[in-house]
Amino acid sequence: MDTKHMLKRYLQVGRDALLWKLEGLSPYDARRPLVPSGTNLLGLVKHTASVEAGYLGAVFGRPFPDEPFPWFAEDAAPNADMWATEDERQADITNLYRRVWEHSDATIDAFDLDARGRVPWWGEHGDVTLHTILVHVATETHRHAGHADIVRELIDGAVGMRPESTNVPDLDRQAWADHHARVEAAARAASER
Repeated sequence: MDTKHMLKRYLQVGRDALLWKLEGLSPYDARRPLVPSGTNLLGLVKHTASVEAGYLGAVFGRPFPDEPFPWFAEDAAPNADMWATEDERQADITNLYRRVWEHSDATIDAFDLDARGRVPWWGEHGDVTLHTILVHVATETHRHAGHADIVRELIDGAVGMRPESTNVPDLDRQAWADHHARVEAAARAASER
């Protein structure tokens, strides 16, 4: 597998993991913030879609064609790309993300890894290659998939990378409670040294 296809595959793994975190949740659980920063699952998907549309669209002269992102308007609420309003449907946000994938994948397919682009918001470091941006977007997507993993665990205990291979031991509740107690005991003991 060549480098471009490998990077594209890893990007897709992150995309899929991010959407999997929404499966089976109520509209409330998909949106509710569980940490002080307000991080929530649907907001992570909305943000990641927006970021990918810019980096694998406009940066290479291929702006995302479907619709403008109102959350980037000057009068938008703070961090409007990181949460869903009551009027934004989950299906609309996940479908937007899938349309962004299609557009991004077309960009990836159309250019060689050494193709040049420009990221205006990076200032003097804004001259980039597709290779650089693919690494950046894949890394950013996986970073947010990690956030989503923690948020989902706080909601209902579901963890892991994908349904068929969670990458965590298959333990029952008691075994996880025992593990948690071991980790807590070690943390307390280390703090008392």
